[in-house]
Amino acid sequence: MSSAFDKLARPVQKWIRSQGWGNLRDIQVQAIHIVIGGEADLIISASTAGGKTEAAFLPLISQLLDLPSDKSGFDLLYIGPLKALISDQTRRLEDICREAELPVIPWHGDVSASVKSRALKQPKGILLITPESLEALFVRRGLEVPRLFGATRAVVIDELHSVLDSERGVQLRSLLTRLEQAVKRPIRRIGLSATLGDMELSQTYLRPDDAANVELIEARGDTPELKLQLRGYTLGDTDEDAPSAIDAIARHLFTHLRGSDNLVFAGSRQSVEIYADRLRSLCEEKYLPQEFYPHHASLSRDHREFIEQRLKDGRQPTTAICTSTLELGIDIGDVTCVAQIGAPFSVAALRQRLGRSGRREGRPQILRQYAVEARLTSKSHINDRLRLGLVRAVAMIELLLEKWCEPPKPQALHLSTLVHQILSMIAEHGGAHAARVFRILCQDGPFRQVTMPLFIEVLRAMGQSDVGLIEQADDGLLLLGPTGEKLVEHYSFYAVFRTPEEYRLIADGRELGTLPIDNLIAPGMMLIFSGQRWLVQEVNDADRVILVTPAKVGMPPIFEGDPGDIHDRVIERMFDILAGDSQPIYMDKAALLLLDEARGNYAQLQFDPGRIAQIDENSFLLAMRCGTVKVNTLALALRSKGFRVQSYDGFLEVVGGNITPPLRTTLETFAGGGTAHLFEDKGNLIFEKFHPWMTTDLLQLDALSVRLNLGALADVCRDILQG
Repeated sequence: MSSAFDKLARPVQKWIRSQGWGNLRDIQVQAIHIVIGGEADLIISASTAGGKTEAAFLPLISQLLDLPSDKSGFDLLYIGPLKALISDQTRRLEDICREAELPVIPWHGDVSASVKSRALKQPKGILLITPESLEALFVRRGLEVPRLFGATRAVVIDELHSVLDSERGVQLRSLLTRLEQAVKRPIRRIGLSATLGDMELSQTYLRPDDAANVELIEARGDTPELKLQLRGYTLGDTDEDAPSAIDAIARHLFTHLRGSDNLVFAGSRQSVEIYADRLRSLCEEKYLPQEFYPHHASLSRDHREFIEQRLKDGRQPTTAICTSTLELGIDIGDVTCVAQIGAPFSVAALRQRLGRSGRREGRPQILRQYAVEARLTSKSHINDRLRLGLVRAVAMIELLLEKWCEPPKPQALHLSTLVHQILSMIAEHGGAHAARVFRILCQDGPFRQVTMPLFIEVLRAMGQSDVGLIEQADDGLLLLGPTGEKLVEHYSFYAVFRTPEEYRLIADGRELGTLPIDNLIAPGMMLIFSGQRWLVQEVNDADRVILVTPAKVGMPPIFEGDPGDIHDRVIERMFDILAGDSQPIYMDKAALLLLDEARGNYAQLQFDPGRIAQIDENSFLLAMRCGTVKVNTLALALRSKGFRVQSYDGFLEVVGGNITPPLRTTLETFAGGGTAHLFEDKGNLIFEKFHPWMTTDLLQLDALSVRLNLGALADVCRDILQG
């Protein structure tokens, strides 16, 4: 440690002493030696509040002070996913840099124009920016990019795990490639993350052409004691009884969380408001000060910041009931407990959330998990009988305890983001030749799955007269078309992501309500909405409308599953739990009874031969034992043959016992390599922001690259048939 400390610049050493640190953390010692001792790219992985920010910036700032650059431009670039996180990191870095008199400049939509103007005139110090604001710099000030970043030594990417395989992550990789092209040299990349799965894939993300030389620092032995409990609750089978489980959970939260700082992840915004209201009412009934507050994206920024500040200062006990808004690394201090109502759709998300507690030495991490299941009756749906919500919660906890989390997905096409980046490059230079765009974005950038013929097809789609995103001059220069100009000029252009689209559900001319759709839906499939099952008749992507009719098949299950992509390994663990007999010590009596019910009902299913169980004369249940992507692939393949399907966690319900050829024969055909027409009827293929300007063929290719796995269909069907 002494050797590492001695390598730091004196102002940085002085700051460390002012903090009263007895020593540096191991990851900080390692990072100092690697950063100051060479030029390698680096990933620093540690739990929340594990000292990652200091591990990166203490040696980087020391380098700046000891060896100042003679070039103009920002010295260091920090890219964070959230404005609130940037504001928080700005305060931390200002404290470190005050003695060194090094400028720290936050840059996002809420930063004043005067601050940005001064920084543009004299770029220096550390620039903290979101991917969207960096995109805006390329579009609005493309010719100035070489001057603004000529001196940049390193880019620090915070919350690396949150962007690995998302549209936003691909955009960020593209921007980094374009930045290096602009300054005509590599810029060191340092990733910070609290949760990473496959480290090799993460290293490839950070530096695709030289992943083997990306250094890796992982914090070891810093995991605090974990205390957890999974509690089970049962909803009544009438509307009057249903709130009892919610009230019971609210009372339990009130009893055990009151008087301390906590986070309660309640799922949807509606659930957040319901639980926040119940907890507020309990405070009023007891004549106690209010300390339970909702926190989600629809609330005002002032309201969210008020709660975040209460949590951070620690003077007033505060519990935030939230969606995923407080999952990432905004500094809200140490919380006593993390509560999770229902199972999240990924182990990585659960691990990230849990990292909010137990941050102080000697304090445990505390996870309170609540599973809500339906009360069983003679008419209960088989999926309620299998208690899939509870089983998934157990699977997530077991995998969390094994320190596993989802790895990044293999690279998809990401054609929507490619369209965005083509427009951005054209805007950056006032025009661009196709060969140069292809080289930077596809050969050198993140769109390496896109071949030249496919790239040309994308350009043609963008240039169609009824689309008008781009035009081509006589000399071959690509220019923005009328539609492209309008898109690029609007402030919303800089973000490549969008929230799941709300589709209107209409039955017999009557609007039932809206439903966020984030998975493939096609005619012949079933939806569950407002306690009823509906058969999809037509999907209209342009108007965001789904026409449905009532489905007269069984009772709708309470557990509907999450819209997120659930990994194969999570589903496999769920089946192991259903077939097993272990009694986890962290489950209360009610949860264990629900688990015993699930196992008993699973054992009664006659999966013989293979994994096909006949529920009644017209419907079957397939035990898929695989994740969302493969389940959706078979669902669409069966729908193309006339079957109606509904997917759940690892299961596929198939209706159509009188269809010819029958289900087993159809599966045998697919298992033998028979053709599956996944897009025979029009379904929803528009998921991403720039999909509406693409052809149907391109939309199908994009879906096949990430949301479906046609290549696995034969093996999946063979497994189902053979068991």
